[in-house]
Amino acid sequence: MSITLEKLKFPIGKHEKPAFITPELMEHYISTIAAFPAKLKKEVIHLNDEQLDSPYRPDGWTIRQVVHHCADSHMNALIRFKLALTEDNPIIKPYHEEIWAELADSKTMEIAPSLALLEGLHARWEQLLRSLSPSDLERSFIHPAHGNKVLLNENTSIYAWHGEHHLAHITELKKRNNWT
Repeated sequence: MSITLEKLKFPIGKHEKPAFITPELMEHYISTIAAFPAKLKKEVIHLNDEQLDSPYRPDGWTIRQVVHHCADSHMNALIRFKLALTEDNPIIKPYHEEIWAELADSKTMEIAPSLALLEGLHARWEQLLRSLSPSDLERSFIHPAHGNKVLLNENTSIYAWHGEHHLAHITELKKRNNWT
């Protein structure tokens, strides 16, 4: 059975913006974000360097790069949340994730520092998210790449998906290669 490139890129599908974010849905997103570091660590901590340096798809990032990308991306996300909570509709600073993934720390560094970073970062992020009121979650920032206003409740949805998306890149590669 052949797996399509689209399925390799998006093993859980593309993010779908919910029409309405209920308190129950927000709780699910926060719990997903809170659980991500432990789930990621469980999947990668016992992999050897050859496995960590295996791409999850043709012309894709290696598992090592995915782990470091999650740390980079989620650091930026928390900063964007804090900017939106402390400024009126700030224009955030984008970054070139594809270039960051090619830097030495992403391509060759051990993954333990990024796993530790994610653990602490997500603990802080969860604490912050749980403290927010519904009106806080309606605060927003502007992403200059498309000029769109991004609400914090929507961004919570995106990052709950983002962690699961990259986790699936790893778990699906492990299944295809029969790695335990």
